[in-house]
Amino acid sequence: MTKITSVSLTEFSFSVENIGLETAAAGVGNMAYVKGSKFSPKRWAVRIKNDEGIEGGYVTNWVGTPSSFGQACMLAPLLLGRDPELREEIYDMLKWEIRAYDHMGHGALDIAIWDLVGRMHNVSIKSMLGGYRDRLPTYASTYGGQESKGGLNTAEDYADYAEHCKKIGFHGFKIHGWKTGDVNREALNLRGVRERVGDDYALMIDPACMLRTWMDALALGKVADEVNCLWYEDPYRDLSVSAFGHQRLREKLKTPLLISEHVRGLEQKASFLINGGCDMIHADPEYDMGITGVMKIAHFCEALGLDLQLHAVGPAHRLCISAMRNTLMYELALVGPDMPNMVPPVYTCGYSDQTEDMPSDGYVPVPDGPGLGVSYDWDYIDAHQTQHFTFG
Repeated sequence: MTKITSVSLTEFSFSVENIGLETAAAGVGNMAYVKGSKFSPKRWAVRIKNDEGIEGGYVTNWVGTPSSFGQACMLAPLLLGRDPELREEIYDMLKWEIRAYDHMGHGALDIAIWDLVGRMHNVSIKSMLGGYRDRLPTYASTYGGQESKGGLNTAEDYADYAEHCKKIGFHGFKIHGWKTGDVNREALNLRGVRERVGDDYALMIDPACMLRTWMDALALGKVADEVNCLWYEDPYRDLSVSAFGHQRLREKLKTPLLISEHVRGLEQKASFLINGGCDMIHADPEYDMGITGVMKIAHFCEALGLDLQLHAVGPAHRLCISAMRNTLMYELALVGPDMPNMVPPVYTCGYSDQTEDMPSDGYVPVPDGPGLGVSYDWDYIDAHQTQHFTFG
């Protein structure tokens, strides 16, 4: 039996060009295109070693916030002395330990443990999960609309960018609209994009909980029906956690509801779905307690004969999707005209979640090397660190 002997957590910063803030607070919904600017987001990385000197790791993407970093620091010491092969036991222990919080610090630790075990046995996580596919159809998931000039400022900008994404091979296009929650503005935008890309192209709408009321959500949902959206996601200011409200919404609409990005973990998502809150579950290995947590959710949905979608990007996301029959596309999030995806430039193996690196047929490859199948530039991460803790 091998044991975990050390866990290191490193917060680091990196630079992204042509991205800026429209408000004082940094957040996904506040990012905007600002020509010539440089923004310095922060993410964090985890490295886990065993008593044989083998190391596994993971670098966060959209979960990489100060709050999740704090939770991971709280949980990391509990891994010391544990057998990384016992991932179910570790999952259950961490889930209990962080029960009073939102679980966002758990996922990256679980993913790094999977990477460690894969490297211990020189086998890909794809094989460990039992792969279903090697390449994933991908859709473009936009940044939110901005009020300042540039980027996605107008309905015309969205239509132009949707047409561009279709031309370069994306299999679908998802709109994140403006923070104002103006139903008429969102409806005009949705109709304009559909007209531009044609009736045979997958189109999705995600107001990101910006619509003010249930009636607003119903009104935009009827437009989603009109333009034949593939799904309607996180519409209004209940923050997509009210199963009852969304069950009532489903009664009035034909467009499938994709909900539960903000409902955390297997048990809560299962309850939300069974109580009629959605047609499809939204899951994320960073948000939902790792690869272990997400595969439980996928199998639950499969048992009910329903689909799920995975939120956002990363090697762990691709590997999970590779083992799922009941999912549709990989989300390249977030993108916009001349706006890079704000993921850290830490790969030394050619892995990329940038638009310009997507294959022309719109299918991204699934990593198949040992563990996660990617290699990280730890020298870069260490050179740009802003906080670092080692346990063990």
